[in-house]
Amino acid sequence: MTSPSPYFELQAVDAYLGPRLVFENLNLRLHLGEHTVVLGPNGAGKSALIKLLGRELYPLVKPGSALRIFGSDTVNLWDLRARLGLVSTDLQIGYVGRVRAFDVVLSGFFGSVGIGRSQQPTTAQRERVRELMAQLALWDLAERPLAQLSDGQKRRVLLARALVHDPEVLVLDEPTNGLDLRSRHQLLEILRDLARSGTTLLLVTHQIEAIIPEISRCVLLRRGAVVGDGPAGALLQDGPLSTLFDTPLQVVSAGGYRQVLPAGECSSDVQPPSSSE
Repeated sequence: MTSPSPYFELQAVDAYLGPRLVFENLNLRLHLGEHTVVLGPNGAGKSALIKLLGRELYPLVKPGSALRIFGSDTVNLWDLRARLGLVSTDLQIGYVGRVRAFDVVLSGFFGSVGIGRSQQPTTAQRERVRELMAQLALWDLAERPLAQLSDGQKRRVLLARALVHDPEVLVLDEPTNGLDLRSRHQLLEILRDLARSGTTLLLVTHQIEAIIPEISRCVLLRRGAVVGDGPAGALLQDGPLSTLFDTPLQVVSAGGYRQVLPAGECSSDVQPPSSSE
């Protein structure tokens, strides 16, 4: 049986984010078709990991170290944007002023913030934007400035932007931050549909509640080091999470989702998931 192809490989990687050494001898391999969550507290190195994957951050050059994306040591950024979509709060903050939602999605074809005068979208590109905005229930918002939308609407607009190329991998950086319950549930259902349709998901978060049932692998990141890597059902448990977040926690489960409570406050009608899950 052929193993799934890796789309992200780190071998003995050292990397600085500003003056801070974020990773030292970091090893990690992520595969196509394997929905994965990278989970860790603030300061664990999650944002730096996304920057390595998006080629915004480069590792130190040293013997025995390697970083490969889709199997290659060298990456053409235009090719990478076509194969990998990204949804992040940083990207959302980058859209200021009165950029309309339609142009935000359209800008995904150009890797830009909005559409400039030199960019000439094709009819096919505009049709793809219409299709995605209709699919994500955004078409009524197409002419509205992004700044006037709710956080949930903004996040769906950025998701549509990330999907314009029908990427093989979708990277989600804290996708539910700042969303109310209704917006969060809407977004998570969309992500579940994408996971089931064949898009590989990489969820990077500190929120256990954002982990959809389709996530099968969990990577625990703490202080720039991988402290756990394995099946989600085995690692999203009281012990590993209490250690990861340095506080006593109890995991409760319902409908394939998990939440965490302070240890000893588990409700009697919601039971922790079994270790065989």
